[in-house]
Amino acid sequence: MSEATFLFADIAGFTALTEAHGDEEAATLAADFADAVKAELPAADGVHVKSIGDALMLRIPHPGEAILLGLRIAGELMRDHGAPAVRVGLHHGPAVERGGDFFGAAVNLAARVSAAAVGGEVLLTAQTAALVPSLEGVVYESRGRRDLRNVREPVELVAAVRVGAATDTELAVDPVCKMAVDPQRAAGRLIYDDTAYYFCTLECAGAFARRPERFVV
Repeated sequence: MSEATFLFADIAGFTALTEAHGDEEAATLAADFADAVKAELPAADGVHVKSIGDALMLRIPHPGEAILLGLRIAGELMRDHGAPAVRVGLHHGPAVERGGDFFGAAVNLAARVSAAAVGGEVLLTAQTAALVPSLEGVVYESRGRRDLRNVREPVELVAAVRVGAATDTELAVDPVCKMAVDPQRAAGRLIYDDTAYYFCTLECAGAFARRPERFVV
């Protein structure tokens, strides 16, 4: 049994994206996502463990490298591929290797943390952040103690954020298919309850216009 950081990443709202844009486009996007992430792994000495649909499981020896990779995955990699919103979760701990796959509480916790993240967020356990208390260009924002599915005790979570990220130009998220959209280039814009929503295609704008309450939480 050896320790490492286990990182899970997936495209937020992939099911809605598939319904809005079709199986073929969604499958191409998932493949592009996997290829883009795998190209980044050598720099972090990371390993692609497996893929399930649009979700990737990675193993990175050092938590600092994992956090930096997570930030790149969530914030940069897919901007040239339609810019979907990507979420990342990670946790550092021991695991058992069997046939190229990894098993254990640390792996399970990393997966639960990923499920708790929102699009564009890199979420990690406070325990993992404590292993890298000072990471150049990165700050941690508390997300409090969370109840995670099949985890006995609440877990203290933090988000890793690049310094100055709040001042960067933010992309909007299409509420229908969850694709990130540049407001300057959006195919459509609608106002609902005094809030502006931007859309990647007129089809998404039409779906929202017909039943906006379905897509607004």
